[in-house]
Amino acid sequence: MNDLFDLTGQVAIVTGASSGLGAHFAETLAQAGAKVAIGARRVDRLAALAEKIVGSGGTALPVELDVTDAASVADAIQTAHGALGPISILVNNAGIPSAGRAIEMEESEWDAVLDTNLKGAWLMAREVGSHMVAHETAGRIINIASIIGVGTAAKRVLAYSVSKAGMVSLTESLALELAGNGICVNAIAPGYIETELNSGFLQSSAGQRIATRVPIGRFGETRDLDGVLLMLAGPAARYVTGSVVTVDGGLSLSTL
Repeated sequence: MNDLFDLTGQVAIVTGASSGLGAHFAETLAQAGAKVAIGARRVDRLAALAEKIVGSGGTALPVELDVTDAASVADAIQTAHGALGPISILVNNAGIPSAGRAIEMEESEWDAVLDTNLKGAWLMAREVGSHMVAHETAGRIINIASIIGVGTAAKRVLAYSVSKAGMVSLTESLALELAGNGICVNAIAPGYIETELNSGFLQSSAGQRIATRVPIGRFGETRDLDGVLLMLAGPAARYVTGSVVTVDGGLSLSTL
């Protein structure tokens, strides 16, 4: 049964891998046996992550990547393929937050969030999907959505929530189009998962008020996403496509 989560021989690329969930996803995939290309704009942080993965016995390749730039995306895929082999797993994780009232948001903020979170995911899926089809790879595309985008609304995050709702629609459309090529496309919709980027807010009084609404009684840890990630990335999900898996401790069910 363990073979269902074995990624030995697979080649993955993770976007937004310089910190937070992206860095953790890269480590998790490497521990399961995948060779991992780690992409982001902050190359200095990628080098440190690659060293950590290699030090633990894995294989990692830092790749400079701006998901909003089609040329950068194409170059990153070519670099990863040349060094590691045909790509069989894409984790579309790159994203930026937004905050503030919708009627006060600047157009530039809207554009930045949608370009990174949604357009960037499409550019990556287009390039990697074409790559998988060309190499006849029964691959996996995993989009990182959010519960703030699947029916759990929140104030002051308009652009972010719209981008994540778009990510769900992107997942479903890609799943339909690529199923005939043996490529499964799914999404993970995390709730509040504590990382270095949000720990300050989650530990604040405002964050703790949110914590009281989580039925399981706590915020998530990055390792709480590991099982779903490995399932969707490997043989266990060979008949799963177009699905959105919520990992939020039951928060989206709460009416408190």
